[in-house]
Amino acid sequence: MAVIKESKKNSKIEYLLRKVPAKDVSITPGVAELIEKAERDGVETVWHRFLAQQPQCGFGLLGICCRNCNLGPCRIDPFGYGPTRGVCGATADTIVARNLIRMIAGGAAAHSDHGREVAHVFHLVAHGKVKGYKITDTEKLIAVAKRYGIPTENRKPKDIAKDLAEIIFNDFGKQDEEPLATTEAYAPESRKRVWIKLGVMPRNIDREIVEIMHRTHIGVDADPLNLLLQGVRAAIADGFGGSLIATELQDIMFGTPKPVKSEANLGVLKEDTVNIIVHGHVPVLSEKIVEAATSKEAQKLAEEAGAKGVTIAGMCCTGNEVLMRRGIPPAGNFLMQELAVATGAVEAMIVDYQCLMPSLPDVAACYHTKIITTMPIAKIPGAVHMEFSPEKADEVAMEIVKTAIENFKNRVPAKMYIPKDKMDLVAGFSLEAIVSALGGTLKPLLKLLRDGTIKGIAGIVGCNNAKVIHNNSHVTITKELIKNDILVVGTGCWAIAAAMHGLLKPEAAELAGDGLRKVCESLGIPPCLHMGSCVDCTRILNAISAIAEALNVDTPDLPVVGSAPEWMSEKAVSIGTYFLAHGVFVHLGTIPPVLGSPTVTKILTDDVERYLGGKFYVEPDPVKAARTMIDVIEEKRRKLRWPY
Repeated sequence: MAVIKESKKNSKIEYLLRKVPAKDVSITPGVAELIEKAERDGVETVWHRFLAQQPQCGFGLLGICCRNCNLGPCRIDPFGYGPTRGVCGATADTIVARNLIRMIAGGAAAHSDHGREVAHVFHLVAHGKVKGYKITDTEKLIAVAKRYGIPTENRKPKDIAKDLAEIIFNDFGKQDEEPLATTEAYAPESRKRVWIKLGVMPRNIDREIVEIMHRTHIGVDADPLNLLLQGVRAAIADGFGGSLIATELQDIMFGTPKPVKSEANLGVLKEDTVNIIVHGHVPVLSEKIVEAATSKEAQKLAEEAGAKGVTIAGMCCTGNEVLMRRGIPPAGNFLMQELAVATGAVEAMIVDYQCLMPSLPDVAACYHTKIITTMPIAKIPGAVHMEFSPEKADEVAMEIVKTAIENFKNRVPAKMYIPKDKMDLVAGFSLEAIVSALGGTLKPLLKLLRDGTIKGIAGIVGCNNAKVIHNNSHVTITKELIKNDILVVGTGCWAIAAAMHGLLKPEAAELAGDGLRKVCESLGIPPCLHMGSCVDCTRILNAISAIAEALNVDTPDLPVVGSAPEWMSEKAVSIGTYFLAHGVFVHLGTIPPVLGSPTVTKILTDDVERYLGGKFYVEPDPVKAARTMIDVIEEKRRKLRWPY
């Protein structure tokens, strides 16, 4: 059990906690209270572990350590007094570039395996081999099929779906040198020309990830620029491949998101109901859990167990998925997963994969909560494993829900505390929903951008990171941008942070500049638009592409910026890189492990702009970062000869 034991009262953990009080680690209501409760209960959280890791490895922070072979591990002395090459002869430039693109490979693999999971279920649906899933949005199916050149006139949806499934399956593993069919179908022509010229047009989704692993093996690619270009190619295969496939097929099977009202924060949990949290990233599981938990059978079982029904809440990106399609309220984002358990009021946290803390079973052992893993690739020691399969989706989901209901009797009232904090929100702004709100065309938005009513668009995405104050950078940057008439769209943990701080409700328009405020008030929308989970960053890409093509400009010309203020995962590195490849100026709020190589740092923050039109900008201070993004947008407007 992850506890702070009595025998360690003078331990480093407790010493550091005295220096950094709980109230200083997050701006989100309820977080400090639950950190303090966890300490009283003897429970260790992510913040305790982060402090116990201090000081973190300086070589690792700079990206100049290598353990890709057993000659090492090797590290480079950044001051030049020690080793300047690894045992094999690799320089800091080579090591940093290799490490960075391995992060891209990890992120692209995570997104693309998500896409493969969804594609597998879609293939089963198309061939009538699974009962628990269906084609929900036929209109979206036809629209997607047309992009790939699939005939749709006078054809049954399942026949169209069969053709689409085959093309998509082929994108994961085809062996020729031709571009991905998905990239050809979705990427703007102007971008494709740039990528072909640079040699970064992806050929298949898995191949680009595998090639990174090959190139970074000892004795292969040592040129930092050549390595980074392969990182770009793998990231494009993610953004215009695996991630985009996941988003589009999820819409077809589960419904394209439309604006929906809900609430967010830990206060969505209830003292008198069975509380179930779905956590992870892929809605193939969570959609079925929601169906099972909201069924009459489950509600009746809950009442028989002494509860007043079943409450479902989300966590992380699975939370975003069921929020935007089902209105299920999110209880929190990444850093809050242990705190949800620490309420003592959660019967089961049901997880699929990605961003799951291995500490969850240890925390749960201090309460009555069951951590239930469901995927064969994501088992956690100490958790209950109830393996999920699409073929038995309904049966397994109901079995999991029944397990949670049976656990209600094991609650310990003395250990229960649910913060009352929660906030209203409106989520579910897919590109289709945005166009619909504008009257079925992008023309009103284009006019607003041209005349300066809306100065630009910022996509804010990404994770939480214990290195910075939880949710502070997300919220601060967002407020600064909307105050300057910049429409904010976003996904992932940013979306939940914005929700918990009232930025996803229409009333938040009062925080916006005059132009953006008037637009929001006339449409009844918030100044910040929830576009989904982290895999749904492709919705932002599609929006940028559509705007650029409507204006007959290349994507780097648009008054558009991106930001990942609190990023921490490899997926975020891949996302940032495919936005960079799209020509977007990308802000990073936590420092990537590249500073050990001035060459790589310069390529990423300067040189790359000449080739791709975008670049990375690193700034931990959220106010300074926002000011720079505003300046970039104004410069883009100046070049377009639009009022600024």
